Amino acid sequence: MADTSIEWTDATWNPVAGCTVLTAGCTNCYAMRMAARLDAMGLEKYQGLTRKSGGRTVWTGEIRIDESSLDTPRSWAKPRKVFVNSMSDLFHEDVPVDFIYRVWAVMRETPHHTYQILSKRPERMAAVLSGARFPVLPNVWLGTSIEDSRVLNRLDAIRAVPAAVRFVSMEPLIGSVAGGDLRDIHWVIVGGESGPRAREMKPEWVDEIEFMCRKSGAAFFFKQWGGKNKKRAGRLLRGRTFDEMPLRV
Repeated sequence: MADTSIEWTDATWNPVAGCTVLTAGCTNCYAMRMAARLDAMGLEKYQGLTRKSGGRTVWTGEIRIDESSLDTPRSWAKPRKVFVNSMSDLFHEDVPVDFIYRVWAVMRETPHHTYQILSKRPERMAAVLSGARFPVLPNVWLGTSIEDSRVLNRLDAIRAVPAAVRFVSMEPLIGSVAGGDLRDIHWVIVGGESGPRAREMKPEWVDEIEFMCRKSGAAFFFKQWGGKNKKRAGRLLRGRTFDEMPLRV
């Protein structure tokens, strides 16, 4: 587990490493670049998880279970918001259900932490968590990523997930999602892509999402404009920050 500069959380916990490029939002994934750097630094956990393709770093598709990190949250006494698997996807098809259950057990036994699980595979999330082995935990928030209108079907999938808090990360936002339905979604994070190959996020797309949040009652969190220099672009929207969190915090 490690402290993080991600604006909407306090720490990251990665019992799984590695992933597979799935849709357009994955193209410039920061975790692929980070995994390559950690591999170059000699961290065994990340060795061989990425490769070079057309001048880019991409996932190889290998998934690595990290047994040694499972108990880390138990040793952290201070309550934290914890982003689970910032370097992977807990509901990747190659992560065994038994291992997901072991992650669930740790979260159940550390109720002083709030866990935020984000997946691009909400259909598998719904299928796995509908089983009797996985009770709804009040300290576990479950979310999915949506980058444009081509993956709006993920909203229906995340609505089928039994959860105390459901959220959506619209980052990197690379297209309008005005046709989406935020019913039964408690929290929405919006952000532009960052990095050397960052794609544009239009202000009107952000305005559309804020309107959708006001209409549905979802909390609205504006993370960043992104771009090649995300610090310079900042995170002000109409001159202010939007750091709203779900009411069930």
